Amino acid sequence: YPIIIEQNQIVRGIFSMKLQCNEIAETAIPGQFVNLYCKEGEMLLPRPISICETDREKGILTLVYAVVGKGTESFSRLKKGDTIKVLGPLGNGFKIDESIKIHILIGGGIGVPPLVELAKHLKGEIYAFLGFAENPILVEEFKGHGAKVFVATDDGSAGFKGNVIELVKNENITGDMIYSCGPR
Repeated sequence: YPIIIEQNQIVRGIFSMKLQCNEIAETAIPGQFVNLYCKEGEMLLPRPISICETDREKGILTLVYAVVGKGTESFSRLKKGDTIKVLGPLGNGFKIDESIKIHILIGGGIGVPPLVELAKHLKGEIYAFLGFAENPILVEEFKGHGAKVFVATDDGSAGFKGNVIELVKNENITGDMIYSCGPR
């Protein structure tokens, strides 16, 4: 089983877990996910968690997840050095077209993390529109990968007041490709 090399709460109810997971880190493509399995016997079904970032050279997989139930709550109690059963990478991921010049990334809530790895692989201009109920996450990571970042929060505590779709319309930026992940 992969070893947890880091586990942090980044904002209330949202955690970042780094796993030493060489095979998955080497083969995952942006937009894929893994299934994590709980240690408790009563929770047999795995929890699908999007891959936020990979470090192919070091074999590190970064997962950012929200605590939404008993399964993810059990993950949040894990510490550095613990092991966890992981299956993946799963899913089709994003298709990246090298001829695209202007990329629009739209993420809502916990749909934001899988777009980080995508931003790392895109060439050209990248505009990241990130929407949150409150407490934006991963903004610096997007900037670090060359994206121009726009943030919306439902209450206006950070960035634009409203949802991410209203923010996109407000900024009136057009692109050649839109990639999105999040709630309707």
